[in-house]
Amino acid sequence: MTPLAIRYAPPDSGRRMRVIATAMLAAMAAVFIAATGLEDAHPAWGFVKAFAEAAMVGGIADWFAVTALFRHPLGLPIPHTAIIPRNKDRIGDTLALFLRDNFLTPSVVARRMQRVDVAGAAGRFLAEPPQQGRLWRGAARMLENMLEALDPERFGTMVKGVLANRLRAFDAAPLLGEALDAAIAEDRHVPLLDELVIAIARLVNNNEDLIRQMVHDRSGSILRWTGLDTTVADKIIDAIDRLLTELAADPAHPLRRKIEEQLRDLAEKLRSDPEMRQRVMDLKAALLDNPAVEQWWLGVWERMRTGLIARVRDPEGALAGEVGTMLRELGEALEHNDRFRRGINRFARRAIVGIAADYGDGIVRLVSDTVKKWDAGTITARLESAVGKDLQYIRINGTVVGGLVGLLIHTIEVTL
Repeated sequence: MTPLAIRYAPPDSGRRMRVIATAMLAAMAAVFIAATGLEDAHPAWGFVKAFAEAAMVGGIADWFAVTALFRHPLGLPIPHTAIIPRNKDRIGDTLALFLRDNFLTPSVVARRMQRVDVAGAAGRFLAEPPQQGRLWRGAARMLENMLEALDPERFGTMVKGVLANRLRAFDAAPLLGEALDAAIAEDRHVPLLDELVIAIARLVNNNEDLIRQMVHDRSGSILRWTGLDTTVADKIIDAIDRLLTELAADPAHPLRRKIEEQLRDLAEKLRSDPEMRQRVMDLKAALLDNPAVEQWWLGVWERMRTGLIARVRDPEGALAGEVGTMLRELGEALEHNDRFRRGINRFARRAIVGIAADYGDGIVRLVSDTVKKWDAGTITARLESAVGKDLQYIRINGTVVGGLVGLLIHTIEVTL
C-alpha cells in the first residue's frame, strides 16, 4: 500500500462512462451527417442538424478539456495540455500545504478538537459495545493478528529492555524514603511488624531442636557433661518467646520504638545519603541483570500475550466477564462523570495537538515527497480513476447542453 492512497471509484465505472460519452459523440456525428443529407426533405431536419452540430462541438470541446488535464490530446504537444503530469510537483506541494494549513496546524487542530467529545464517544461505545458489529469483530481480529505476529521472545526481550533502561535511569531511593516515611507517619508499618513478629515466633517454634543443637555444639565440655547446655538452650528459647509475645501484645514496646527509629533513619538515608542511594542503584542493577528475572519476565509476557489472544478470539465472552464489567463501568463513568470526561477530553486534545506539532511537518513532507516520486503515468492513473466517472459526465453534459444551445439558436434564427 502506498503511503498516500487516493480513494477512487472502480475503474470499470470510469471506463463505462467514457464509452458512453464517446458513443454519444459518435452518434451526434452520425445524426449530423444524416440530417445534412435530409435537410432539404423537411424543415424539421434543420432542427435535428443544428442540435447534432452543436452537440458535436460541445462534446469535442469538453473531450479536449477533460483529456488536456491528463495527457496531450491525440498525442499532440499542444501548449497547456497534460496539465496534471506537468505540474505534479506543484500539486504535491499544494496538497501538502493544504493539509498543513487546514488540518495539521496545532491551533487548527486545537480549535477542531474543542468540538469533539472523544470521551463521550468512547463512553457510549464501552457502555453498550456493538458486540455483533463489524467494527468490534474487525478490531478483535486485527488485535489477534498483531498479537500472534509478535515474536514472543524477541518482542518480550525488547519490552523488557525498554523497561530495564527506564528502571536503570530511575532514582528509586528518594521515592522509597518518602514512601517509608509516609507509611510510618500513618502507622501502615504496624501490620508488617505484627506479621514479622508472628513469622519469627513460628520460625523459633519450628526450629527449637536446631537451637538446642547449636547451644550444645558451642558449649564447653563441662556444660555438656553437667547437662547445663540444655538448661541454657531452654532459657534462650523461653526468652525469645517471651520477647516476641511482649512485642505482639504491646504496640508501645521499646523494641518496636527502636525498630521505628531505625526505619526513620533508613528513610532519611534513602533521601539524602549518596552512599545509600548508590547501594540501592547497585542492588537494582544486579536485580535487572539477573538471568532469572529475564526468564520470569518472558514467562509473564507470554502469559499476558496468550491471555489477550484468548480474549480477543472470543470478544463476546470477554465482555461477559470481569473485563466486560470493568469496560462498561468505565464507559458509564465517561458518559456521566463530567469532571472525568473533561479530563479525558483535555488529555486527548493535548495529545492530538502534540502529535500535530511534533509530526505535522513530517506528514506534510511525506505527502509532498510521495506525490513527487510518482511518475506521470501513476499520478494520471490515480487521479483519473478517482474522478474519471465525473469527468465523463462532463463530456456527456457538454454534448447534451451543446445540442440544446444549438437547437435554441436555430429556433431563434428560423423565427426571426
